[in-house]
Amino acid sequence: MRAASSQSQTTCGTLLQELQNDSERDRMLLELEQECLDIYRRKVENTRKYKSDLYQTLAEGEAEIARLMSTLGERASFTRAKGTLREQLSSVKPNLDDLRLKKLQRVKEFSDIESQIIRICAEIAGNDQFINNAEPQVDEQDLTVQRLAERKSHLEELQNEKALRLQKVNSHISAIHELSVVMSLDFRSTVDEVHPSLVDHGYGHLKSISNDTLAKLTGVVNSLKQEKQRRLQKIQDLGSALMELWSLLDTPTIEQKKFENLTSLISSSVDEVSRSGSLSLDVIERTEIEVEQLNTLKASKMRELVLKRQTELEEIYRGVHVDVDSDAARKMLTNLIDSGKVDMSEMLFRMDDQIRQAKEEAQSRKDILDRVEKWKHASEEEIWLDGYEKDDNRYCAGRGGHKNLKRAEKARTLVGKIPSLVESLITKVKAWEVEKGMTFLYDKEPLLHQLEEYTLQRQQREEEKRRTREQKKLQEQLATEKEALYGSKPSKKPLGQSTNNNTMVGTPNTRRIGTPSGRLGISGSKERRDSARVIPVNFVALAKDDPVSRGI
Repeated sequence: MRAASSQSQTTCGTLLQELQNDSERDRMLLELEQECLDIYRRKVENTRKYKSDLYQTLAEGEAEIARLMSTLGERASFTRAKGTLREQLSSVKPNLDDLRLKKLQRVKEFSDIESQIIRICAEIAGNDQFINNAEPQVDEQDLTVQRLAERKSHLEELQNEKALRLQKVNSHISAIHELSVVMSLDFRSTVDEVHPSLVDHGYGHLKSISNDTLAKLTGVVNSLKQEKQRRLQKIQDLGSALMELWSLLDTPTIEQKKFENLTSLISSSVDEVSRSGSLSLDVIERTEIEVEQLNTLKASKMRELVLKRQTELEEIYRGVHVDVDSDAARKMLTNLIDSGKVDMSEMLFRMDDQIRQAKEEAQSRKDILDRVEKWKHASEEEIWLDGYEKDDNRYCAGRGGHKNLKRAEKARTLVGKIPSLVESLITKVKAWEVEKGMTFLYDKEPLLHQLEEYTLQRQQREEEKRRTREQKKLQEQLATEKEALYGSKPSKKPLGQSTNNNTMVGTPNTRRIGTPSGRLGISGSKERRDSARVIPVNFVALAKDDPVSRGI
């Protein structure tokens, strides 16, 4: 080492000696000194620059750390380590690398969220070209956890919105399918017209949930519901017409069963109809053909139907004892039909209305007519009882005698109720006439007049019975007095033979006095009053040798 230095010095000295004079040597030395100074200065500058660069790198690292912490929202502060610049740089680098990694992860997380947001927004907007080509834009100046939470919340809202829209889409599709099944429509083509993805959403294609798709689906559902309502109304009208025609034409049940599924919808609401094909156009067309055929048949049978209605009307009135002029009514109907100037359906409708009114009137008369029947029966029993009590052999032990005794007991109870029954009936009839504003007729005669006449006749019969009992009592008294004066006279009639002409034991030869049958017993009242005067009033003034007084 020293040898090299010595050699160098020798060489430098040798070189200096080669210079011719001192000025050259001084100049050379000055130049050498200047060059050395420049080299030293450069080295110092490099050292200073390197140190400055280290400071710059340290400052930039600290600044980047501060920016990253601000961007990421880190709350912890960074403290520079003590020591040399290299030691300080060594403490900065791990923190900086960690923050850079966090930033990359946070950017990726933001990017994923933004991609989903853009995708869902594109689905809602119906921008199909952006659904699979979404390019998220991430604001790297704000990667805080708070901002990330906000984007996640927004994404969650959009996901909920998407779920609700998808639910609405599926609900509309289900409704369209149900309506299509009921009306036998092509479900796939109907939905495909709204959006192809609704029918075939395979191969990564999602169902469209855009506003336009939802609006179209809503329109299709409303349109199908209106069509269903229209078809149901058509079916119900046709079904009602069928049932009316079946009733008019007495169509066999086996023929009616062919349209049983249709007529079962007459009283159904639109929401209750769900059977497949029940509202198809084929069903409607087939029913329309059937109704048309039945209407043609109805026209040919209209005369028969009208006369049948007239018969029904007459039977209703006849059943409640209302008189109708059948011949005149039938003649008028026949003339109307033959004239061709009336709508037969309208005529049937009016006759149906008359039948309905007749049934209502019959129902209003029912209570009174039931009481009239009881009155008639009681009156007949009263007549029978009168004849029975006049039969002198009624107590004879013969065939049927005990039955007549029982009947007489019941008849007496029933006859005792006649006054209250008639009074109640009169009250009912008066109330009915006040309510209806018309006279209650029974077999062409006012029932109230018949009841009043019956009441008067019954009072007369009671008075006649009273006088008869008094006369009989006088006869018996006279007979007793005659027997006391002249003695008893044996009867010329065989033993056991009745003094009456009636030879049937226990069966009186009744006289129909005051019966409500026929014209409720009003006719023939004169004959009954004449028959009541068989016994003279002045019986006691007859001559003593009169055959009647002698019992001959």
